[in-house]
Amino acid sequence: MHDTTGSFGGPTIRKAGDVTTTALATSPLKAADRCDSCGAQAYIRVVIKEGDLLFCGHHGRRHEAKLRPVALEWHDETDRLAPQPTTVTD
Repeated sequence: MHDTTGSFGGPTIRKAGDVTTTALATSPLKAADRCDSCGAQAYIRVVIKEGDLLFCGHHGRRHEAKLRPVALEWHDETDRLAPQPTTVTD
């Protein structure tokens, strides 16, 4: 069950028993995973005892100072946003 009170207006906490919680918390984020604050692609998953939160890089950084102390897990894939070096072969 979700607390959907914030569809793009605030966090949506996925509670225990939801298929997107703890069992999948360490799995890579997918393009379909959306930021609970703005709906952009999620690159950060924060697991707290009540469930998990998904954030884009911007909102993850914005809430990091408050969430890190209570986070059970902080899964950050924002490194995927940086351009990857390409090898040029002649």
